[in-house]
Amino acid sequence: MEDEVVRPATSRGRVSPQAVVRAIREDLIRGVHRPGQRLTEETMAARYGVSRVPVREALRSLEAEGFLVSRPYAGIAVVELSDDEAEDLLEVRALLEPLGAGRAALRRTAEQVGRMKELVSLGMEAAEDGRLEELSRLNSRLHEVIAAASGSRTLGQLVTQLSDKIAWVYAAELPRRATDSWREHAEIVSAIDEGDQERARELVARHIALAQSAYRRRRPEPDVE
Repeated sequence: MEDEVVRPATSRGRVSPQAVVRAIREDLIRGVHRPGQRLTEETMAARYGVSRVPVREALRSLEAEGFLVSRPYAGIAVVELSDDEAEDLLEVRALLEPLGAGRAALRRTAEQVGRMKELVSLGMEAAEDGRLEELSRLNSRLHEVIAAASGSRTLGQLVTQLSDKIAWVYAAELPRRATDSWREHAEIVSAIDEGDQERARELVARHIALAQSAYRRRRPEPDVE
């Protein structure tokens, strides 16, 4: 059975590039478009039910975000990140997110904590029910809400920019750690709710370290002659 076609709108040519960007980005994270795969305006326009104009602009935006690469005489293709580049994403995240969680423990609002708890509940339910395709989106959203609760617009913007890329690179590992990961999320939110700045920092740092470890373990062992 083919992957479900995501159509941002039913009226061809009347869709904003932003809607097409979101649809293509979601498919990238889901693995519909694989690393190294060439994407043409014609095939993407047909897939998403739009004209080539918003597709062209969307592909440019996703290239600027680092999801796609333009190759001379070969067109646009999905980026193939090296293990070092993938590790680098988590290292940057490991610097930013503990800081954000610590600040969130001091500056969070009741509404933000309520949203965090709601996302944790949704994530736990999805993990337990085997609805693994929902986890990347929920995971990204939770980390973005925590960053926003830090009260730092700059930090929030940086985490948001990272979250989609992190979800894309590590989407294959999220289902493997699904239940454990959401238990860790619950502990992080609890620390933020209680205003425990140091514990919030420590829990986020540990959460990211475990994600790094899971990613390293997934690498195939080199062939032995």
